[in-house]
Amino acid sequence: MAKKAAKKGEEEPLKLFYIFYNQERWDNWLKTLSEASFEVEPTNEELPEGFRILDGFSVDITIEVLKILKLYQNKRFSAEEALEKLNAVETIVMTSTPQGDLEEIVQLLQLPKLVLFGGSRKYLSGTFDKDIKTLVKKGREQIDKDMELALETASSIAAAVIDGAACCGKYVKDDLENPTLFDEWLIECERMSEAMTSLKNFDESTGDDE
Repeated sequence: MAKKAAKKGEEEPLKLFYIFYNQERWDNWLKTLSEASFEVEPTNEELPEGFRILDGFSVDITIEVLKILKLYQNKRFSAEEALEKLNAVETIVMTSTPQGDLEEIVQLLQLPKLVLFGGSRKYLSGTFDKDIKTLVKKGREQIDKDMELALETASSIAAAVIDGAACCGKYVKDDLENPTLFDEWLIECERMSEAMTSLKNFDESTGDDE
């Protein structure tokens, strides 16, 4: 039996073709990193070229992941479709650690992304706390005792950010001499917040997939 026609004024969301993060994109970033210098020059106050590229590398991943969530919010994808695409990106980013000189550098990028992917999954499941102030306090207490619990807490913060909560600049202490991994996750949550703002008009028209 043919499906009933949609009610007047109602249209199914268009299933547009979007190119998300893929292995080629990851490999191109790694190639660029491998050709960059990480040497600190005493006469130059700027970060070495390699670390500037690494920063761009990190932002690129965050934005591409959050595009998937934005398309879910705009009802282009079901939760199952969004999770499938998220898992595909996570497999590339979190399991493709190169050997040799770049191994430790790429690990610096991967550790903050634990909260990006964890928070995205929590958001899709709908099971997360939104009391950021309490979550930050809890996470700071947990990080030295149980990293997995601290990650769960940070992931709830990330999910709340995807949901529209403001975070986390005021909770990140710039003067910390020895920031914890939880602080790194809060910085990633702040970047997620900035990325969601930059994607405010994403998907309003075709051709926004690059």
